[in-house]
Amino acid sequence: MRIKSKYILAVGMALAVVSSCKRELLDAPPQTSISDATAFDQPYRIANQVLALYSSFKAGTFYGGRYIVYGDIRAEEFLSEDPNLVTGFDVWQLNPTNSATAILGLWSQAYFVINSANVFIDGMNEKGLAVVGTTVGNNYIGEARLLRAISYYSLLQYYARPYADGAGSKLGLPLRLTGIKGPGASNLARSTVAEVYAQILADLDFAEANLPLNYSTAMNNTTRAHRNTAISFKTRVYLSMQNYAKVISEANKIVPAAPPFVATSGVAHALQPDITLVFKTPFTTTESIFSVPFTTTSGDIPGTQNGIQSYYYSSATGIGSIYSLNPAGIIGNTGWTATDKRRAFIFTAVGGANAGKKYLTKYPNASPADYTPVIRWAEVLLNLAEARARSLNVVDPQAVALLNAVRNRSDATTTFTVASFATAADLINAIMTERRIEFLGEGLRNNDIMRLLQPIPAKGTVGAKNPTDDGYIWPASSTEKSLNTLWVD
Repeated sequence: MRIKSKYILAVGMALAVVSSCKRELLDAPPQTSISDATAFDQPYRIANQVLALYSSFKAGTFYGGRYIVYGDIRAEEFLSEDPNLVTGFDVWQLNPTNSATAILGLWSQAYFVINSANVFIDGMNEKGLAVVGTTVGNNYIGEARLLRAISYYSLLQYYARPYADGAGSKLGLPLRLTGIKGPGASNLARSTVAEVYAQILADLDFAEANLPLNYSTAMNNTTRAHRNTAISFKTRVYLSMQNYAKVISEANKIVPAAPPFVATSGVAHALQPDITLVFKTPFTTTESIFSVPFTTTSGDIPGTQNGIQSYYYSSATGIGSIYSLNPAGIIGNTGWTATDKRRAFIFTAVGGANAGKKYLTKYPNASPADYTPVIRWAEVLLNLAEARARSLNVVDPQAVALLNAVRNRSDATTTFTVASFATAADLINAIMTERRIEFLGEGLRNNDIMRLLQPIPAKGTVGAKNPTDDGYIWPASSTEKSLNTLWVD
C-alpha cells in the first residue's frame, strides 16, 4: 500500500475526518472515511482535510524523522553504530539501491503528500471555494501548495542533480500537479530540475500571497503555515539555486537591516536567548518558524525506527542510538568553544562498549514527543548572511552581524568583526562552519553539500563521494520506474 500510495489515493488519509480535540496538534487520525463526492460539501470537512495534509507530511518516512536523518547521515558528522539497512546503513555508506528502504519510503511518502495536496487543491477549485469563501479557501490552498512545494524540494535534494550542475537543465522529477484517485495515471515524463524549482517557487509565491500573517496561538504559528513560513522557505530554495540576489530580496521582507533581527511583520520571529529552549516543551518559541508536532498519544508517533529519537537518542552508556557523532566532524572543530551552549547537545557515553563515544541529545525525549524542526529563524539569518557575502564578494558588515547574532547567543566569548576576515571567502567559510554547528542533527548538511556541488566528505570507513561519482545522488524508486513507462534515466 505504501509503495503505490502516489498512484492510488488512500481516502482514509487524504479525506480524513478528525476530532476537534486533536486539531491543534494536527494529528488528524481518521474517524470515518468520506467520499470525494461530499468531501467539500461542509466547511468542517474542508478544514479537517487541511489537517490531514499535515498528518501525511509528518509521517515517519518523511518529515516525522527519516528525511531529517538522511540529510545528516549522508554527510560527515555521524558514524553508524548498527549495520542495519532498514535504519539507513546503506544511506550512511552512500550506496543505497533503487529498492532500498530509504529510496522507496521517502519517494513514496513525498509523492503521497504531493498527491494528497493535488486532490485537495482540485476539490477546492471545483467546489470548496464556493463553500468556505475565497479568502479562507485560498488560505487553505496556500497551506496545501506550501506542503507540496516542500515535498518537491525535498525530493530534489536526493533524487536529482543539484541546480548548480547545468543551471537546472538536468532531468529532475515527474511534476504531478493534478490529483490521482485511481490507477492508470502513472506515466509522466521527468521535468527538468529548473522546471521543478519553478513550480516550487510558484507554489510558495501563492502561499505567501494567501496565507494568514499569523494565527491566534503559538502552537498554530509553529505547526501551520503562515506568510513568513513561505518567505522563509523561499530563502532556502533560492540558496539551493545559488540565486543569492533573490535570497536577499526575500529575506529583506522580514529581516531588519540591524540587530536584534526580529521579524518586521507577521509572526515576530526572533532568536531565543538560550538555544536549548527551542528543543524543549512547549517547542513553540518564535524561533521555530515551522515544526512538525508530536505527542506521546497512541497513533501520534512516527513509528518504530522512524522517529529522530531512534537515531540520536541514547542512554548514558550510549545504548539505544544508531548513530554516534564523528570525532573528526564538526564536534572536533577547535573554533567551536567548550563554553558554547550548543555543546550541551553533546554527551560522552560512560561505561560499556560505547564508553568515550559522543552522542547528540538535541532531541532529549526517549519517547517520540520532540517536535521535528522544518525551518528556524536562525537559518533565515544565516541564509541571508551567506547570500550577501557571496553576491557582494566583500566582507559585508551586515553578514558579519547576522553571523554574530547566531554565534553570540550560544557563545558570548566569540564576536566576529569585519577585521576578523581577510576576504569574503573567509567570511563564507565561517558562515558554513556556523551552519554545521547550529543545524547539527536537523538534516541540512546534505542540502548544503548538494547545492554547492561539493564532494560528500569521507567518514569512518566510507570514502568521499565526488559529484561525478555513482551514488552522489540517489537512484529513482524502483516502483516509479516499473510503473512509469515514460521514465528515462
